[in-house]
Amino acid sequence: MSCGDPHETECGEVLDHLYEFLDNEMAEGDCAKLRVHFDECSPCLEKYGLEQAIKALIKRSCGCDDTPTDLRAKVLARIDSIRTQRSGEVDTSVIEVSAVSVEVTVEGAAGHGSAVATAE
Repeated sequence: MSCGDPHETECGEVLDHLYEFLDNEMAEGDCAKLRVHFDECSPCLEKYGLEQAIKALIKRSCGCDDTPTDLRAKVLARIDSIRTQRSGEVDTSVIEVSAVSVEVTVEGAAGHGSAVATAE
């Protein structure tokens, strides 16, 4: 996606890092670049606002549910596995993660919606 206007940080790069920005997982300098871009680019600002609203809806709707301990352990193990692979080491372990689904429905501008998260 691109708004067609020139920016110091391209729209595609901003959208590639949108979730890192939303989750406060970026360095402050990178966050500042995205904030400047959002000030200049209304399509990216709109996408940011939508993703921020969906994240808030999921948090409100699913915030009381605890993650099953075994699922959390499997996901963290898989993340470690991927990190190991990316660092150049060979990882031969295979982790089977049970089905996890998240369904989000956002309706209308009034902000009504629902979210469902399940783990089997």
